[in-house]
Amino acid sequence: MANDLVTVKDGKATLDYHKGQDRAWKSTRRFIFIISGTQSGKTSYGPWWLYREIQTCGAGDYLCVTATYDLYKLKLLPEMQRVFCQMLPGWEYRASDRVIATLDGKTRIVLRSAEAEGGLESATAKAAWLDECGQDRFRLSAWEAVQRRLSLSQGRVLGTTTPYNLGWLKTEIFDRWRAGDPDYDVIQFKSIMNPSFPVAEYERAKTTLPGWKFRMFYDGEFTRPAGMIYEDFSDTIHKVVPFPIPQEWPRYVGVDFGAVNTAMIWLAEDVEHKAYYLYREYLEGSRTTAQHAAVAKEHAKHERVVRWMGGAKSESQYRWDWAAAGVPLQEPPVPEVETGIDRVTELLKSKRLFVFNDCRGILDEFGTYSRELDEYGQPTEKIKDKETFHRLDALRYCVLGLKTGVFFR
Repeated sequence: MANDLVTVKDGKATLDYHKGQDRAWKSTRRFIFIISGTQSGKTSYGPWWLYREIQTCGAGDYLCVTATYDLYKLKLLPEMQRVFCQMLPGWEYRASDRVIATLDGKTRIVLRSAEAEGGLESATAKAAWLDECGQDRFRLSAWEAVQRRLSLSQGRVLGTTTPYNLGWLKTEIFDRWRAGDPDYDVIQFKSIMNPSFPVAEYERAKTTLPGWKFRMFYDGEFTRPAGMIYEDFSDTIHKVVPFPIPQEWPRYVGVDFGAVNTAMIWLAEDVEHKAYYLYREYLEGSRTTAQHAAVAKEHAKHERVVRWMGGAKSESQYRWDWAAAGVPLQEPPVPEVETGIDRVTELLKSKRLFVFNDCRGILDEFGTYSRELDEYGQPTEKIKDKETFHRLDALRYCVLGLKTGVFFR
């Protein structure tokens, strides 16, 4: 199917787009995202869009990122090599650097996986193509790293993906486009807009798959997938515009320890209405306990933090280290993960937990936190990619301590 997009005759390539691809081609917005059904012609389109950006912007570095290293090897790299190294003259793949470059080296396309975010932090890029950026492993932090690489050049972005969850792709891209942000364009279309996609296969999937899965994977629509843990979280109810928090409101801090990343969240309690507002988040790596604690204490100078909660039962050493650094962290009174999830769910259901809309990291986690599915598509007890949800773990610890524990003044 990938070859259907291009016809080569007398050394010239003619691109034959379907209507969805053509709309993306004509878009003048800075951030263009094709969110569509599976096998709808997304990946075959991306290299040609990037080639046009190179022709427009000239020599320099460009960026091409996919969600995982497996997708890089099996899908992204072969497609980029097919277009740039086989169909277009004057390009070569340099395996040691993972770049496709012109023979004179003046223009490079840096090929990366979003799983290795360190590889995204480099020199300025002039444009970027992000393939399968809606997958779980393509985190908000990777999208932010791409934007940093494009900031000086104000380069354009093409994202091509099927929707997989309700994370940053929806909250940072789709919702902004729907609200009328002039920098964003979202093009959605079904798998069958691709003339090569079998209509019979589309109809078979429509009759055999759960409705949410069909709408996501074949119609390219955002729906709430099976296994969502906080399925009661609603953007329209629980996400709120930040406001000045009254000085007298008590504050609570939850901490999730990590050798790589440490997370903190802050809750403020509206005692009169028995509601809690998550108004600040923190996620940093490569810092010492003393450095993390210093951030917490700096905020506490101006706020009435009455309780600090953090860590699993087995992480007492971390709590001792934080105490030595001046933060009296307590062990959550209940060790079970599911109990913490139930407490958070209880607050969501009763409309007593709200999140400031500038806490983008935890909003992304709310939209992607889910259970693994079994072979029949039913949720299991196992949490998918559990080790990556640091902010939600910090929230769970904090909420577990709201009803019991020692208060600190």
